Amino acid sequence: MSKRKTIYLELIILAFAVGLLLNGSWIHIKANLAYSLIDNAWIKSQQHQNQQKPWPWADTWPVAKLSFANSENLLVMSGTHGEALAFGPGYDTSSSAPGEAGPVIIAGHRDTHFKQLKTLENGDIISLEDQHKRLHQYQVSELTVVDSRVSNEIQASDDEHLILITCYPFFTLNAGGPLRYVVVANKLTPPKKEVIQYSL
Repeated sequence: MSKRKTIYLELIILAFAVGLLLNGSWIHIKANLAYSLIDNAWIKSQQHQNQQKPWPWADTWPVAKLSFANSENLLVMSGTHGEALAFGPGYDTSSSAPGEAGPVIIAGHRDTHFKQLKTLENGDIISLEDQHKRLHQYQVSELTVVDSRVSNEIQASDDEHLILITCYPFFTLNAGGPLRYVVVANKLTPPKKEVIQYSL
């Protein structure tokens, strides 16, 4: 191979590598920008008490903030369709709103936003802050795996409860299987207050 051909080949490989690097960086830049816009929309929705889209053409918007112990907060998006679940867990709009009788149902991807569901245990506390800045707390009462081909009904022990759903098993490369991991948590009334220890 001539020296000129070698240089051309090296330039092509370099250009390809730079293209891959820029593409990977663009994905992270885009994701960070989206999360920043979603966070800003959440702040505005609490200030104005109405729905705020993160960008004009969005078909979803933040409706709640979900918190687990020892984990970062997750903004919950309206709907369980693809765009909503790409940016966070999605609130099933056919379910009850926080504070109403009936289940609040939230779904998320097992390998991103809901990967921490596998660490939850019975008795753990989950917090949900709504658009009106009201805090709703729930205590995990059931962890189960259900087959979506058999039934999509979930039993819960009281009128106000939170149901979190993700695909199962957590560690698999196969997407779209029929099994679902379901967390049922019962409403705590009034919300459990955090105990803070201090010394004088």
